Amino acid sequence: MQSILIIEDHIETRRWLVSIVQEAFSEPTVEEASTLEQGYACLQSFTPSVILIDISLPDGSGLEFVNYAQQNLPDSYVVVTTIYDDDDHLFSAFRSGASGYLLKDEPRKTLVDGLSGIMSGKPPLSSAITRRLLRHFQQSGNGSVESPLSGREEEVLTLMAKGMGRNEIAELLGVSINTAASHIKSIYRKLNVSGRVEATLEAVKMGLVSGNKKRD
Repeated sequence: MQSILIIEDHIETRRWLVSIVQEAFSEPTVEEASTLEQGYACLQSFTPSVILIDISLPDGSGLEFVNYAQQNLPDSYVVVTTIYDDDDHLFSAFRSGASGYLLKDEPRKTLVDGLSGIMSGKPPLSSAITRRLLRHFQQSGNGSVESPLSGREEEVLTLMAKGMGRNEIAELLGVSINTAASHIKSIYRKLNVSGRVEATLEAVKMGLVSGNKKRD
């Protein structure tokens, strides 16, 4: 069962997102908040496994909450749900630690599929966002760059880029879950990234995986 926190100030949009997570996940427990303050208050008695959060909220930027969650709720999957598709908002979200970025003007089925993909380790990204990210990193990278990672860390990063979670990575490499988690933590530190999406894009930039490669 998934525990979902939705932080969205427009009530009609919030109810619409509730219906989407109810379709994406089996019998989710859903808490709703319309402001950052309400969102923080929810955390006093509720530990969400997935957080959907808008960027523009009445009492501040949703990215503040994303950063808080990245620091204090490492097991929570934080997905920004927004209308903004520009680079400033997009890269600020990932630098804050967002694990996904969905545009609210996407078709309902796309959003449902994006969120349900979390269960298999696939980052929820709108297709337009994925294309923008890959284009940015491929252009800025201008080809492969030297990797600061060890061979084992490159293996782990490659599997992360294929959508695998730490449990799957541990099983495939024959190591403990804690060891896999340590490798992932080291990768984040060495690449100076905050989450899986940024790490995956760095894998593309380093030429470890193709930007068009799909999960096996």
